[in-house]
Amino acid sequence: MRIFEDTNVHHVSGSVDPRRDIEIINAELILADLESLGKRAAENEKKARSGDKDAKVKQEIYEKLKPHLEAGNLAITLELEDEQKALLKDLYLLTNKPFIYACNVAEDQINLSEDELRKQTGIMDKNIPVLPISVKMELDMMDFSEEDRKEYLAGYGVYDNPTDTLIKTCFDALGLQYYFTAGEIEVRAWTIHKGWRAPQAAGVIHTDFEKKFIKADTVNWHDLVESGGWTGAREKGKVRMEGKEYVVQDGDVMLFKF
Repeated sequence: MRIFEDTNVHHVSGSVDPRRDIEIINAELILADLESLGKRAAENEKKARSGDKDAKVKQEIYEKLKPHLEAGNLAITLELEDEQKALLKDLYLLTNKPFIYACNVAEDQINLSEDELRKQTGIMDKNIPVLPISVKMELDMMDFSEEDRKEYLAGYGVYDNPTDTLIKTCFDALGLQYYFTAGEIEVRAWTIHKGWRAPQAAGVIHTDFEKKFIKADTVNWHDLVESGGWTGAREKGKVRMEGKEYVVQDGDVMLFKF
């Protein structure tokens, strides 16, 4: 949502008010969810009356969720046990997905603190990230080299690329991470879910890799780069042999044996 003031850039509502913009968008999503919930609750109530135990448990959750949504709250902010949250998944509610608020700021606002952004937007739930990003700056940097981009951002006191931060925050919100494969021909990044074990990670490359998995040579990418490759990393004792129970870590470089 837009935070910056600029008379040359028209706002569809005629004024800059991030809280209002958030309320409008969230209201539309909540209304859609209430419609979905109403249909499912009506069907589920019949099953609950017939004695279906699972339906009774779901109905209790639905009855708790309905007033929560009607009060203008997102489904994801409803306090539930993990088992109860799992029972909401098949509703596919729009507001039960992870939320990230990206604040479109002016160049001189790029260093606004998280507290200031939360104050302006009214998003006080610490579980929902609120980040600054300047579309104007991104457009200016579109054709810049990596070095020019760093120099440009440094001029505003920014040393972590806001776009990279936003992407990483999205990955974290979705429970995703990278691991790498590095051979003589190419280095590739593979996207997996956090908590996946080595065979599952191997299966992203090819299903046979998961089925026939034996072991995986594993090294952190920093250590691989600093060692000048696999040979140097092995000589320094940085490479580990991991088995089927190994939980892959963000930034691992893996060579699968199958």
